[in-house]
Amino acid sequence: MTLTHPSTRPEDQTAPGSLGIIPAPQRWAPAVGTFALGGGFHLHYSSPELAQTASDLLAEIAEVSGVAGAASSSTDTGALSVAAGDITLVLDEAMAFGTDNGTADAEGYMLCIGETIEIRARTTTGIYWGTRSLLQLLLRSHALPSGTVVDWPDYPVRGFMLDVGRRFAEPSFIRDYIRFMSWFKLNTFIIHLNDNEIVKDSKRSWNVAQQAFRLSTDNPKFAGLAATDGAYTRADWDSFEDLAARHHVSLVPEIDAPAHARSFIRWKPDLGLDGGGSDMLDLSKPAATALIKAVFDEFTPWFQGTSVHFGADEYEKNHAESYRLFFNEISSHLRSLGKDPMAWGSLTTMSAGAGPATEAGYSRDVVICSWNNDWYGPQAAVGDGYRVINTNDNLLYIVPFADYYHGEHLDGRALFEGWEPHVFGPDDALQPQHPQLLGAVSALWNDLVLRDYDEHTIHRMVEPTFGLLAQKMWTGSRYGLDYETFMERAGALAGWPGRTFLR
Repeated sequence: MTLTHPSTRPEDQTAPGSLGIIPAPQRWAPAVGTFALGGGFHLHYSSPELAQTASDLLAEIAEVSGVAGAASSSTDTGALSVAAGDITLVLDEAMAFGTDNGTADAEGYMLCIGETIEIRARTTTGIYWGTRSLLQLLLRSHALPSGTVVDWPDYPVRGFMLDVGRRFAEPSFIRDYIRFMSWFKLNTFIIHLNDNEIVKDSKRSWNVAQQAFRLSTDNPKFAGLAATDGAYTRADWDSFEDLAARHHVSLVPEIDAPAHARSFIRWKPDLGLDGGGSDMLDLSKPAATALIKAVFDEFTPWFQGTSVHFGADEYEKNHAESYRLFFNEISSHLRSLGKDPMAWGSLTTMSAGAGPATEAGYSRDVVICSWNNDWYGPQAAVGDGYRVINTNDNLLYIVPFADYYHGEHLDGRALFEGWEPHVFGPDDALQPQHPQLLGAVSALWNDLVLRDYDEHTIHRMVEPTFGLLAQKMWTGSRYGLDYETFMERAGALAGWPGRTFLR
């Protein structure tokens, strides 16, 4: 499916893209004049809930512009003594955005630039996204154009997935990526916590295949499960969750089973399918499902977000009935733990010959990441009643140095000219903003475990199209610039504040 190319009129100062914010806002109404940020400004905020955001914003303004200010608060916005050159953050639960898109109330904001700057929103998340837009403007210039931005995202899920199961990422890198995502208003970070070598590609035996589970607990019941070449402690994970909350990013931990489960089989060899000669659990043994339940019992209390991903992809299709029981039992177990279950789409393959997935007896209270149109494409998933996230492999997967999917970086021009979250391939799409389409997530998979590369290589591959993807997930193709100009502006925003590992 090909979209209509966006306008290429960078000289049009009323176009949302003319501001240079990425993602571009829904609406931009320019006015006469400019706002010049000067030293000694005051940052006012209307509610104690905004204290952390205000404190962080002061530090970030100083980092991107070199200009220092001070903060003050009031629960009564009418009592704020706002002077020219000041910045104000205002929570306003009654404000309206003039759209029926439900994401506006949850994440929308208004940024007014005149003699002062005001960011107003119904929620702290909306205020936070408004501060990202302000910081991007200040990164370009201390003199900001006067006018009003009214903005909200098209989709509630806008994200990125990182495979740390096959290649450990330093905690400081994870924290930098939380900051990086929020810089472009991406809000969903799936962290793929266990996986293993693909031996059919490496030609090595399962006995020596790389495998890893990347969470480490002091509970002696799980002694020997965590990888020895890198695993996150509870303190590490808490640091991720705390930072993500400050940056309004939701972490979605993924513990993948019953395939991609070699780390569990190494730990409990008697639970492996085919006598342990694979990376699949033997679901004919109740102990295999009980093991995964126990793992979720142990680690789910670490997870502060609403969703937990349980994998469920690429299992042996000749064991469809035991897979169905596992799918339903684990999704039900996660709900009993207070989490919304998420899984990779596999139900076309796993229910082959049994009719639609719902007729085959699969629980529908699971969010489906539609990663492959043959395994379970979007039309089949929404037809079965599932809520769907676009994680299409051909469009959105990077596999460093591979000769399949994208071995260096995603195809930016193709994404710019022909992709939005409702597009799952040239011949497979949903209606834009389909009510069951939650959004999209791109991914980096570290399949080639024997290659020598590190987190800096990963970032080099991800970074070129990160802003572009954020644009498409937030406001789609409504930008007003050609591809080259857009990418030039995205590159100018590469230096997000607060980074440490990637400085």
